[in-house]
Amino acid sequence: MTIPVRQLKNGFAMPLLGMGSWMLGGGAERDPASDGEKEAAALRSGLELGFRHIDTAEMYAGGFSEEIVGRAIRGWKRSDLFLTSKVWKTHLAYDEVLRACERSLRRLGTDYLDLYLIHQVDDAYPLEETIRALDRLADEKLVRHIGVSNFAVARLERARACAGHPIAANQVHYNLAVREAELSGLTDYCVEHDIMLIAWRPLQKGMLDAEAPELLREIARRHGRTPAQIALAWLAAQPNTVTISTMRDRRHQLLNCEALEFTLPAEELQRLSREFPGQEAVSGAVPLR
Repeated sequence: MTIPVRQLKNGFAMPLLGMGSWMLGGGAERDPASDGEKEAAALRSGLELGFRHIDTAEMYAGGFSEEIVGRAIRGWKRSDLFLTSKVWKTHLAYDEVLRACERSLRRLGTDYLDLYLIHQVDDAYPLEETIRALDRLADEKLVRHIGVSNFAVARLERARACAGHPIAANQVHYNLAVREAELSGLTDYCVEHDIMLIAWRPLQKGMLDAEAPELLREIARRHGRTPAQIALAWLAAQPNTVTISTMRDRRHQLLNCEALEFTLPAEELQRLSREFPGQEAVSGAVPLR
């Protein structure tokens, strides 16, 4: 299978669906019971199916998730992959950003990242200082593109104003149930300024088969799909939007791939946008700041 690529007007492009690595090898700290082999095998399975984007972060499992990703990609042609990692909010000082990226590259076993993001906001560190470090990493070709996560419009505007390199992407909590990105004007802003929106947690609890609302199940039945596939197809239809999902087995990976093989009719997309029940105006996990 080939995962479609979404390209912006400015030429920046990345796969429409990528493999996330949150909770691979642990949560915020490494799980001592995990050697990472099962998780690395799952990622390799995805690569064999055609996935090319893997998203990780230095915070995931205390860096162990990056090591797992490094194991999974060993032997793959680097130019065929799109690797994203993120600097944690305690490392946003200029020198700390540089050191954090160096550690991430070492754990991943690569000499560059395709995309490097600020993971979360921390006002204790001047944004200009953090962006200056990202610019240096891009100048030195250690990262190909820079971006942010969980930034509201005003902060994203500030980041763009002080960056020497384009802010390529903003990774945010966005799905059928969590609509903060739309209601805050962020989705429109990203379209207007040619920025990719990377939706994390695309399958919010309540969108999986057993717990899906009737609207989602109705549309899924009509197309012979699962509710989760409909939720992914809705996200894939949003402008300037790609998504990432943690997929722990081949069946899950296949189902997610198949979600990209069809397009929902415009009237169903609009109905899902308007009528999906229980929409949240603010993320209960990581609100935009």
